[in-house]
Amino acid sequence: MLEMVIYGVSFDMVGKQPIVLLKTLAGNRFLPIWIGHPEAAAILMRLQDARPPRPATHDLMCNALEELGAEVTQVAITDLRDNTFFAQVTVSNGIDEHELDSRPSDALALAVRAEAPIFAAEQIVMDSGIEFEQDAIGDTDEMVEKFRTFLDDVTPDDFA
Repeated sequence: MLEMVIYGVSFDMVGKQPIVLLKTLAGNRFLPIWIGHPEAAAILMRLQDARPPRPATHDLMCNALEELGAEVTQVAITDLRDNTFFAQVTVSNGIDEHELDSRPSDALALAVRAEAPIFAAEQIVMDSGIEFEQDAIGDTDEMVEKFRTFLDDVTPDDFA
């Protein structure tokens, strides 16, 4: 498993579908995952530190776990089958650990709320990820521009 961070949320220019961009913690490999609009909003809301007046679904889940003495300890993108990513949310009460099947978008929305680490299976990152070379420190603007150009033309079928 490779540790990942959420690099951002964007939209593909072709289908206007939200994409969450995961980046390897060590390196310049990105893993784009197409998600739904509500999940993109849930992830963005927390990334931008916006708090709704009432708990949203992912907030409710984290609050319920906390009340039960448990927490999300990590999430992992575990598989890719037929253009569909699969994820697991690991929940622990300090004694027992449980792995829950999840959509990646929900797992990521929980991870940002719980400040839990995000992992992805190395094979998925190698097969479906995109690597951008960074020649020198400080070239991040150029790397971001290359990535934006990539997003303008990419479709989910490119990762079939």
